[in-house]
Amino acid sequence: MIKKEIINLSKHKVIRFHLIALLVYWLFISCNSTENQMIHNEEMTAKEILNNPKYLAISYGGYRHNTRDIQPTMDELKEDLKILSSLGIKILRTYNLQLPQASNILKAIKELKLTDSNFEMYVMLGAWIDCENAWTDSPNHEKEDESANAIEIQKAINLANMYPEIVKIIAVGNEAMVNWAWSYYVKPGVILKWVNHLQDLKKQRKLPENLWITSSDNFASWGGGDDSYHTEDLNALIEAVDFISMHTYAFHDTHYNPSFWNFNKDLKNKFSDLEIINKSMENSFEYTVSQYKSVKNYLRKIGVDKQVHIGELGWSTVSNELYGEQGSHAADEYKQALFFEKVRKWTQEEKISCFYFEAFDEPWKDSTGNTNGSENHFGLFTVDGKAKYALWKNVDSGDFNGLTRNGNSILKTFNGNSETLFNSILTPPINE
Repeated sequence: MIKKEIINLSKHKVIRFHLIALLVYWLFISCNSTENQMIHNEEMTAKEILNNPKYLAISYGGYRHNTRDIQPTMDELKEDLKILSSLGIKILRTYNLQLPQASNILKAIKELKLTDSNFEMYVMLGAWIDCENAWTDSPNHEKEDESANAIEIQKAINLANMYPEIVKIIAVGNEAMVNWAWSYYVKPGVILKWVNHLQDLKKQRKLPENLWITSSDNFASWGGGDDSYHTEDLNALIEAVDFISMHTYAFHDTHYNPSFWNFNKDLKNKFSDLEIINKSMENSFEYTVSQYKSVKNYLRKIGVDKQVHIGELGWSTVSNELYGEQGSHAADEYKQALFFEKVRKWTQEEKISCFYFEAFDEPWKDSTGNTNGSENHFGLFTVDGKAKYALWKNVDSGDFNGLTRNGNSILKTFNGNSETLFNSILTPPINE
């Protein structure tokens, strides 16, 4: 009897040993899987991300108030990142490092990755560049604000080294070379200086070797405009960057180019208002592609083979000034949706990354404090988290189920009423 009990006890010990071994094995596999995921994410390069149609990009601020003095909280940032991730967004673009927003975004992404090994998101980190006496009545475009710019660049370096698995690109300057940025623009030589500095740090292994360096600027600044931009420093900059990040804004040019829509009374007699609107957005799309091609053509002219990606483009949905009912009739949700769909389709087919501008409306952007100024309304979502017409289909498919912004579920604008939406559409003006 005692012998039998000893045998049974031994059997129980063997079974318990196997169960413990199995548990340890699964814990090892689980931990190893998470580790492999993190290693994989760190090894993902900018080249792999930018050329992958599955890695959608967007410009993101996240500001919810009419001033940037009120920074988004960590919870608010995570709330937004989950919403964007549900759309397939994998890479964000930020603009400057003077405020905590960009570093907080990186921290939020890292924390989300730690709690969910499947969460994947990367950042193109923007470093703001100013000329001497920027934002005054007498900016000096011949010199830079060297001390402020040096601090900004050093912050970018620190964050790129702190978050190598997230920061894949540093962009030196935002529309910092285009002449109409009168308050702060610099000459290409300034951008070239800082790009070379970052490239040298990569060679010295003081920055990740796969980190890509660029500058985000208007198509004209990258050689797609008039000859005044075609300088030796620009050509040297093009050689120095890892890729071109170009901006193009058909939306703005509906005002600044009076013949943009190019419609007359004969067209009005042949087509319905909706057909004219659809033709107008086809014009806008073709205009965008032409500016992209103008930069590509300049690269060919100077003998440079370099990738060109879209660093910024977008379409506002509200304007009570230049782009609204008293102006070019460009701003409404239907036009934004058409433009967004055409651009996404084109860039994915061409394997061009497009940092669409922008994720959410940001009420601080209009410098005059005009609530209905177009700059406040470029988002695909409103400030309170309503999905604009471009994303109604995502609401229908349940992409935002369980997600909120400011405590609000993600619902459709116009209460999802298509008739009300279509009544808000502005037909482009007809030339007399």
